[in-house]
Amino acid sequence: MYSIAKREFFQLFKSIKSILIIALLLLTTYYAAKFADVIIAIAELSSEEAKDAHTAGLLFFMLLFGQLFVMALSHDVMNREIYERTMRFLVTRTSRTSIIAGKFLGVWLFWFSCVTAAFLVTIVFSKHFNLFLLAQTISLFTFQVALAVLLSVIIPKPAFSMFIGVMAGIAFPFFGFWAAFLQDSWYSALRFLSPYTYLIRDDYTFLVVFIGSAAMLLAANELFKRREC
Repeated sequence: MYSIAKREFFQLFKSIKSILIIALLLLTTYYAAKFADVIIAIAELSSEEAKDAHTAGLLFFMLLFGQLFVMALSHDVMNREIYERTMRFLVTRTSRTSIIAGKFLGVWLFWFSCVTAAFLVTIVFSKHFNLFLLAQTISLFTFQVALAVLLSVIIPKPAFSMFIGVMAGIAFPFFGFWAAFLQDSWYSALRFLSPYTYLIRDDYTFLVVFIGSAAMLLAANELFKRREC
């Protein structure tokens, strides 16, 4: 599992797309944090609200574009090797559960490294570290990576998963925010499917997002066990 995770992790850092996305993430975070004091003064934020204003750029990036970029980089994290017939060599050496776990862990560590680096950028300007906000952000990209793994198992062809992944990445934030604020309607139960429902609260209900991520990984594992490689 760990060798698979290590390979996936370093492969992502070698990709031109990954480098561009990392650059965009860090630049967005840097300039948003740099000019946060101006926004605080204009918006007349309270001292409590101003504490986390420097992370606005990072949060904006992950909430609106996180799923799109996760899909862009990892839509084929599983089906690429199945399609190229190289997965058969892995399944003879390790269990299918280890493959799913290793692939997920490699992609997850990549995004953990990127988000942690971005948070460090905000600390330079704000001189404040919000562990709770970091944990919420981790739960969000954990959900996004788990969804990418699940779709990559369900969709057999990388070209098709790329198309579906981009569509899902674009639609995800709009559906997520729409569902999160549903109230008093027969379909309001849809809000429980959106991770944003749990992230907009200032309590520890965001832990539900980790549970949803684990459920998607379990589903991906069961589907992968039944698939021929």
